[in-house]
Amino acid sequence: MNFISLHTHSHFSLLDGLSQPKQIAERCAELQMPACAITDHGSISGAADFMIQCKKKNVKAIIGCEFYVTELDATLKDKDNLVSHQVILAKNFKGWQKLIQLVSASNDKDRFYYKPRIDLEMMKEICDDNLISFSGHLGSTLHLRAINIPNEAENYIYIMQDIFGKENFFVEIQSIDSKNNSEAKDLMGTLRLLANKTNAPCVATCDAHYPSQDRVHDHQVLLCSALKTTLKKAQSGQSGLDCFFNSSQFHIPSTQEMVDCGSTEEEIGNTELIANMCEDYDITGPPKLPKFPDCGGMSETEYLKKLCVKGWYNRQKDYWNVPEYQERIRKELKVIEEAGLAGYFLIVQDYVNWGKNQGWLIGPGRGSGAGSLTSYLLGITSIDPIKYGLIFERFYNAGRNTKDRVSLPDIDVDFPVKKRKHVIEYLKNKYGSDRVCQMATFGRMMGRGALKEVLRVHNACSYEEMNIITKNLPQEAEISDQLEAADETSIIRWTLQHDAKRISDWCTMDENDNLHGDYANFFAQAIRLEGTYKSQGKHAAGVVLSSDILDKVCPMINDKNSDEKIAGMAMNDLESMGHVKFDILGVNLLDKLMGVNNLLQFGKVEL
Repeated sequence: MNFISLHTHSHFSLLDGLSQPKQIAERCAELQMPACAITDHGSISGAADFMIQCKKKNVKAIIGCEFYVTELDATLKDKDNLVSHQVILAKNFKGWQKLIQLVSASNDKDRFYYKPRIDLEMMKEICDDNLISFSGHLGSTLHLRAINIPNEAENYIYIMQDIFGKENFFVEIQSIDSKNNSEAKDLMGTLRLLANKTNAPCVATCDAHYPSQDRVHDHQVLLCSALKTTLKKAQSGQSGLDCFFNSSQFHIPSTQEMVDCGSTEEEIGNTELIANMCEDYDITGPPKLPKFPDCGGMSETEYLKKLCVKGWYNRQKDYWNVPEYQERIRKELKVIEEAGLAGYFLIVQDYVNWGKNQGWLIGPGRGSGAGSLTSYLLGITSIDPIKYGLIFERFYNAGRNTKDRVSLPDIDVDFPVKKRKHVIEYLKNKYGSDRVCQMATFGRMMGRGALKEVLRVHNACSYEEMNIITKNLPQEAEISDQLEAADETSIIRWTLQHDAKRISDWCTMDENDNLHGDYANFFAQAIRLEGTYKSQGKHAAGVVLSSDILDKVCPMINDKNSDEKIAGMAMNDLESMGHVKFDILGVNLLDKLMGVNNLLQFGKVEL
């Protein structure tokens, strides 16, 4: 008998869940747990990374979501429209598609109200037997009905059995904190009686917000960050989240821990039953580029070569017979063809040259993208990489490609800020508005921000001293190459190892990586918190193009600053699923230069 964690939050439950997907997978491997479910609040943004990390540890990944369910119609935006929680898991790939549909619908402007929300009618319309659901933990729909209107709770179980199938709905028995929480203990008895009356199976769950018990204090700092309070105030019972500050039970527990806290053998066995009901499917895949439509009957590879020849004549005809240039373009085109990326370059050159044809100023080349002779010949960049000794492999290293995964190029193109929206509109008109959208980005606790938050939550020093301490840590952009070379994810640890004098008044690290000094514990905690997601926003540059209709293959989430939804996953996760990202940047300097140019030519500054 193995307990399977089916109610697990990652840091995609922003400022509520602490665990990164990698840490969840490692904890499961440590416990020899053969499967695990991720169930973030109103989100499936962590699904791809969770699946990848679990595969590395030979753990079956089960994708789910803890939805916000309204008592009344979800379009009713009123404080009296009570919201509760319910977990839904995907049994298979069709179930995954249903989760996408539910999450996307919950983020519609008319339903989103502080949180993405669904209602009972939506569940009836979208859900089927490709999904598994359970309810019963504190704050869940079944809990609220069980304590308020028992008859309604019974009816709710019957409704859920009709929606998901009788074998796919479970009554959730969350005993993990019942020794500390009398309400949870009383609820267990009520729910077991209800389950017996309705012939609904019971399943044991935890409510994991951090991987192991030793991370409880890190999680409390995260919650204090969300509440904008200090640890002392939160622990005094002023937070509204007393359970997390009075208990260390919100981790991924072992089977024995679940037995010890009161879960029955049958309830634990049903976690294995559910895990076995869920297929081991994959949501990752190769790039899903839309076909470039203007190849004139040629293949994309042939047309790319034709455009390179044309560009060579226009830009490099004096070097037509220079062996170095000939060898370089042959090598680049071979790499591009073998990786199946001709379409990527065709798409980029098309919107870049379209912008130039509008009379706009386009950036000459940013970052490693200027190392491609192909991009230069296509007009994407304006810098001869051979003349300036720029290396193609720094831009694109085919050695990173594997049988299962093709890495994608990263060509950043600078447009005037006021023209960027027109480029995106051009792409939507060409490839379909349902296949093109902007994308989410997730802000992390890193370096200065992580340490400052730890110091603030612990009320460790004055704000003035806080600023003095954290100012001595470098910004991530300043040392990004060094971090990558050292395979390091922590700015603070890197500083302690490589630039220790800057912060030696507060913390030092010895040769065994042990920390010393008056602030050593705070530095250690900040290091553990680095990389944890804390916020969600819209990516400043990233635009996703897919051969698929996006809201069928990717969760689309609310963008509070516009009427359009955006792709609700981080850049790397989108690419692992095959959704290709293009970097279309807005640079204010280009607007100003265009304004100056217009003023000189036409005596006006309008763009």
